[in-house]
Amino acid sequence: MPNIIQVTPFMLVPDLEAALTFMVGSLGFRVEVRMGDYAYVSREGAGLRMMEAGPGNPFQPGTRRFAYYFDCRDVDALYAELKPRLDALPAGDVHGPADKPYGQRELLVLAPDGNLIAFGQARAPA
Repeated sequence: MPNIIQVTPFMLVPDLEAALTFMVGSLGFRVEVRMGDYAYVSREGAGLRMMEAGPGNPFQPGTRRFAYYFDCRDVDALYAELKPRLDALPAGDVHGPADKPYGQRELLVLAPDGNLIAFGQARAPA
């Protein structure tokens, strides 16, 4: 069975409330998850991760840009497969797999161009 399910865009927005009002009210998306400055919306099987990113946000361009999120069935299996190659990357360029407070288990890999590639798996609610 394939492990990677889909790629989910990650949109940085200056005002999450305004963005959610537009996505839900104008485009018919549904809010699936909302935690602080983060939200996940979906419509017809397509999802979009959104984060409020104002001045000083560590995900702004020029630092670790967070825009590419691959949804997986089993992040730990993917990590085991990639580990020999990931071990060759510079120290600090790989984080995880780790459970996150927003209900995902994630493996984060920093690309040479500064983009952050995320692989995530939904965890069962506690």
